[in-house]
Amino acid sequence: MVTNKTVHLLVIRLSAMGDVAMTVPVLLGILKKYPQVKITVLTKGFTAPIFENIPNVSVFKADVKGRHNGFLGLWKLYKELKALQIDAVADLHNVLRSSILKQFFKLSTIPFIQVDKGRAAKKALVNPERTSFIPLSTTFERYSEVFDKLGYPIAISEMETLSKRPISDSAKSLINFDGKVLIGIAPFAAFSGKMYPLPMMEKVIAELNSTSKYQIVLFGGGKKEIDVLAKWETQFNNCVNAAGKLSFSEELSLISNLKLMLAMDSGNAHLAAMFGVPTVTIWGVTHPYAGFSPFNQPENNALLSDRKKYPAIPTSIYGNKYPDGYDKVMETLLPETIVQKINEIISTSV
Repeated sequence: MVTNKTVHLLVIRLSAMGDVAMTVPVLLGILKKYPQVKITVLTKGFTAPIFENIPNVSVFKADVKGRHNGFLGLWKLYKELKALQIDAVADLHNVLRSSILKQFFKLSTIPFIQVDKGRAAKKALVNPERTSFIPLSTTFERYSEVFDKLGYPIAISEMETLSKRPISDSAKSLINFDGKVLIGIAPFAAFSGKMYPLPMMEKVIAELNSTSKYQIVLFGGGKKEIDVLAKWETQFNNCVNAAGKLSFSEELSLISNLKLMLAMDSGNAHLAAMFGVPTVTIWGVTHPYAGFSPFNQPENNALLSDRKKYPAIPTSIYGNKYPDGYDKVMETLLPETIVQKINEIISTSV
C-alpha cells in the first residue's frame, strides 16, 4: 500500500493504559519511516493524553458506555470512522467489539488487519504442566506484524520513543528540584499477583530516601492507593505523592522527565518506557516471557520472583490467577536487591 500520496490509517486500541502506551513506539516508527502516513487512534477518552502533540496523529474517542455502546452503537461508530476517509485499519486490540467493527468495514472493502494475540501460546505458557519454557513474541513484534500485512513493515530497531514534555507549573509546585535525582515509584497493579508487598516497598523507599540523593515521586490512583502514598509522603522527607494532584496529561509530562521509574508489570512501566525512561519492573506470578516487557528495556531491568521455589510461574498472563501457596512469591525478591538495581542504573546514567 506504500505510495507517495497521504495514507490515513486507523489504529484501534481501546484497552488499558499500559496496552495503549505500548502502541506509541510502533506508531512513532511508522510515522518516521513512512512520512506520507497519518494516523487516527481509536481509543477511550482517558488515554487520549498519551498521544498529545504527536505530529500526524489524531485521536478519536470511543464512547463505549454511551453513544457507541452495543451493536447499534458500534454501527454508529463505524459510520463516524468511515466519514474520516480511512484507507486501512490496524486493529491492535482484537476483541469482540473490534471484531464487530471489522465486519462493518468489510462492507466498504477497507483493509482491516487484526493483531494475533497468540492466545493458545499464552495459555500453554501459564500451564503448570508446560513442556517448554521459551519467550513468546513480544507485543511490539505482534503489532509490527499487523503493519507489515498492511504494507508498512517496521522493525523493532526502527521504533521510537517520545521526547520529554515540559513539566507543568502544578508539578513544579509539588517537587523540590534541588539537584536530587528525580525517580518515580508506582507500587500498585491491577491484581495482587503482580504487586510487591507494601511493607517491603516501604523498605525500598526508606532506603532510597535515606541516601538524600533522590527525589522520589509516587504514582497511583484510587482512594486507597492515594491514602498509602500520602502516608509515605509524610513519613519520608524526600518523597512526594503525585496521585490525585495532577491531571493525567501533567503526570505524563512529569514521568517523561524522570531519571528512572520503578513499577510493577503495569501501565506505569509502559508509560515511562514510551518516553525512553530507564524502567525497573518487578514481576510476581507474571513473567516477561509472555511478551509484555516495557519497550527497549534491558532484560536485567526486570526483577523476577524465584522460579526455582515457585516453578509454576507464570501462573497467569495478567496476574489475576495463581495456585495455593503462590500469594507470597514476591517475598523472594528482597528490597535490597531492588535498591541495588536502582543505584546501579543511576550511577551509570548520571
